[in-house]
Amino acid sequence: MTDKAPWITYRPELKVTDCTIRDGGLINDSQFTDEQVGAVYRACIDAGIDYMEIGYKNSHKQFPKDKYGPWRHCDEEDLRRVVGDHTAEATGLKLCAMADAGGKSDWKSQIGPAKDSVLDMIRVACYVHQISEAAEMVQHCHDLGYETTINIMAISVVSEAEIDQALEIVARTPAKAVVVVDSFGNLYREQIDHLVRKYTAAVEGTGMDVGMHAHNNLQLAFANTVEAIILGSNRVDATMLGLGRGAGNCPMEILLGFLRNPKFKLRPVIDVIQNTILPIKKDFDWGPSIPYNITGQMNRHPRAAMAFREGDTPDDYLTFYDQTMADI
Repeated sequence: MTDKAPWITYRPELKVTDCTIRDGGLINDSQFTDEQVGAVYRACIDAGIDYMEIGYKNSHKQFPKDKYGPWRHCDEEDLRRVVGDHTAEATGLKLCAMADAGGKSDWKSQIGPAKDSVLDMIRVACYVHQISEAAEMVQHCHDLGYETTINIMAISVVSEAEIDQALEIVARTPAKAVVVVDSFGNLYREQIDHLVRKYTAAVEGTGMDVGMHAHNNLQLAFANTVEAIILGSNRVDATMLGLGRGAGNCPMEILLGFLRNPKFKLRPVIDVIQNTILPIKKDFDWGPSIPYNITGQMNRHPRAAMAFREGDTPDDYLTFYDQTMADI
């Protein structure tokens, strides 16, 4: 028996980001009401959560307002309509938005100076082949006064050589953190160990944190987040009731119950889940199910499972399994 308890995870420097509205926006085209966003915002403040990712900074042209809600663009007037003249100093909560590389975000014109925004951080998301643009985006946002992170998506399908080269580029940026993103919910503990150690070594000496963003296809999102924390990750993501695309994400209520930092309060999270998030379940499907489990095992994007779950026979698991196996 070891004489240490690695699951005792009190670290003041460990920061939690709530991604409920941003990641949850992938199931409803970001069509949350102001009341829903405001309820999550207030819960994050009351719970002592460090960051709230309130939506995307995505292109109005690619994601038109007649189809997508305001949280797909995070225009300043929409943000202020809900959070007022928010400041991190007054609330203890920093607001952030995600900007995608690859043309989804008009970042050169869409993102204005931080001094004119209620946003404190821009999280740049990219696939590995977009890492050069992501580095430009990070520098651009840093120069505008924002904190930044780089989230390399779908890491479970990226080769070791590509990861190494991408991390070399990341380490030269002013990003505050680089995030391991298990987009397909495919990774097991041993792979989390390998990736967190690799990322940590790559950014050693830069002051950059390593983060974890887990999806729950194999019902390992919480376990993998815990593993990343034990290995030293100081940025972790979660969502209320696991709200998110497909199988969803690491549940905030479980994560905060695990962390030993007394600043985190669980009651506001339970409150917003009961009164704001749970009612959404009547209209939208997310969370672990057999189709999502199958795509997770196969290391595939869950779009096929999402489409199947939206069809007339969402619980015909055998048909989905047979269709998936036939495509191998």
